[in-house]
Formats: sequence, C-alpha cells, structure tokens
Amino acid sequence: MLKVFVYGTLKPGEINYQRFCAGKVAEEKRAIAQGHLFALPFGYPAMTPGDRRVQGYLLTFADPEVLRALDRLEGYDPERLPEHNEYNRQLIETFNLAGEPLQIAWAYLMNPHKVRSFGGIFLSSGCWSNCGDSP
Repeated sequence: MLKVFVYGTLKPGEINYQRFCAGKVAEEKRAIAQGHLFALPFGYPAMTPGDRRVQGYLLTFADPEVLRALDRLEGYDPERLPEHNEYNRQLIETFNLAGEPLQIAWAYLMNPHKVRSFGGIFLSSGCWSNCGDSP
C-alpha cells in the first residue's frame, strides 16, 4: 500500500483531489507532519523541512502507479537534479492529531530557497485552505 501525506490541493475537498485521488484512495486520515508551510502566489502551498506542525491527510492508495501521476503534478522527476524539480518527493514521519506516530509516507517538499524566490508566505497555523474542515 502506498502512503502519501498531502497538505494542499490533493487534500479531500481541494481542486486536485477529484482528478488524482477520488476512487483511488483506500483510506484517508487527518494527519500532521513536521515542517514549515507556505502559501505560494500560484494558488497552492509548499512545505519545507522544519519544526512546526503541518496539517494534512495521510492518503493510502492500493495502486502504487498513482505515484507517477502525482510526480508529474508536483513537477518531480527522480532522474533530475533536486534543484531542477519544483518539489522533491521524500519519505517523512506522519502523526495523528494527538501527535502519536502513524506511518512513514511520501510527501512533496520544496527547497526553502525556491519558496523564498517564489515569494512564499509562511502559514504559522500549519493549515492551507480548508484543512480544518471534514472531507
């Protein structure tokens, strides 16, 4: 089973969930991860490594091929140098809302330098868009 932590447009109820996740998700759980969350001027967020709580969802997919479509969406190619990707896919720890460990999952993180160059705005709440709402 493929585990992916999502914090932006791939969350339930967001614009890319229907296209990339609907009908493919075996399980979805509210989750948090450690990092810093930024709103980008393009209408989507970026997460960087950090020490704050980022709120999102842990999505479980039965078909690992979903990762290829997600890689394309996130501008990630494992054959490229990391600085040439928009996001880089990394394995991270995820936690439930009480802070207890869940599972290791893939997440798409952006280089902090790239976030600054795009004019990212730090979201101290760790939430982007409707992450406080139920799916």
